Amino acid sequence: MKVRFDIDSYREILDTLTRNKSRSLLTGFGVFWGVFMLIGLMGGGQGLKELLKNEFAGFATNSALIWSQPTSKPYKGFRKGRQWMMVYKDVDRLRAQVPELDVITPMVSRWGNSAVYGDKRNSCHMSGVMPEYAQVMEPKLVYGRYLNDVDLKMRRKVCVIGKKVYKELFPGGGDPCGKMIRVDSVYYSVVGVDYKEGGINLNGRSEEGITVPLTLLQQTYNMGNEVHIMCVTAKPGVVMSDITERMREVIARAHTIDPSDEQGVMVFNTELLFSMMDNLFKGVNFLIWLVGLGTLLAGAIGVSNIMMVTVRERTTEIGIRRAIGATPKMILSQIISESMVLTLVAGMSGILFGVLILQLIELGNTEDGILKAHFQVGFWTAILAAVAISLMGVLAGLAPAARAMSIKPVDAMRDE
Repeated sequence: MKVRFDIDSYREILDTLTRNKSRSLLTGFGVFWGVFMLIGLMGGGQGLKELLKNEFAGFATNSALIWSQPTSKPYKGFRKGRQWMMVYKDVDRLRAQVPELDVITPMVSRWGNSAVYGDKRNSCHMSGVMPEYAQVMEPKLVYGRYLNDVDLKMRRKVCVIGKKVYKELFPGGGDPCGKMIRVDSVYYSVVGVDYKEGGINLNGRSEEGITVPLTLLQQTYNMGNEVHIMCVTAKPGVVMSDITERMREVIARAHTIDPSDEQGVMVFNTELLFSMMDNLFKGVNFLIWLVGLGTLLAGAIGVSNIMMVTVRERTTEIGIRRAIGATPKMILSQIISESMVLTLVAGMSGILFGVLILQLIELGNTEDGILKAHFQVGFWTAILAAVAISLMGVLAGLAPAARAMSIKPVDAMRDE
């Protein structure tokens, strides 16, 4: 089939589509809305996935968290509901009895603190960690550095402050490293600013926290050797689920707790969390394509129905064309061209409107000049959508075109 694209054809197509403006507008709106829904859902889904990934970015995927809770089972003369606490020696126990572990780093916390700098005050919480903690929860430093081994050994009074703490204590911005802030009655030198926020928050939101060396926090608040959370990562190739029970057993036996007490020795395997996220992304993608393509198909069916009505109204015109020499292919070309123009104009308008809305959403997700997520579709995705619209325009015009080709001049005159 050879389709002619000359200026007269375009004028004729335009005249046909504008003959009944309301009908053409409503018909095109179905395609417009279908394409807009598809582009909007794809871009929105992409942004949603990126937001979720950013929430957990920097957190080790092959990690687990261990913390103490009241026991839920009686064991060796101890009744259930007993309070207990992990200690620093549990690090050595895990390292010796679970060789599959790579990083083992303890953490202690304190809440209800107040940080002061000049006349500025901020409510915060404090976390005492080791330098290895950065391998479990990677910081997002915008100024300075993270804690190191020398800070830990020398019990230096240094700290890394979170995003919210930085903004409230230093509203004028700038590099705060080297400046002294006071937490309760102790002064700390700021060595870094961590913009990490959201995601997995251990003992409080990281943006509202102040991180200091573990040994310093234990000494300052007389915590002894107690540990609130144990963060561990597995060596490459080791599945964390395979060693979860063994880790619980090592900690439980050292503190006279039933090894099967999952509530008493809580082990949270982050592998399960990331697996749930993957399944969520798959479900979102399926829903996007199901809703978008379904809406687009409904619009194409509407175009086909309206073109059928148009052909029926133009029975006499088509009959006269056939009588003066128009071939069936010419009629076929004319009807399909009208269908393609209608779907393409409506579809491209839907793409442009969708991209505009996604751009506005992106602007709303920009903070401090940093874009949180990209709510946009790729260039080739838009091209693919345009090709799909063209194909649907051809398919939508096939049935009306076949109906037009079947019209005979004699029948057209009789119909008149």
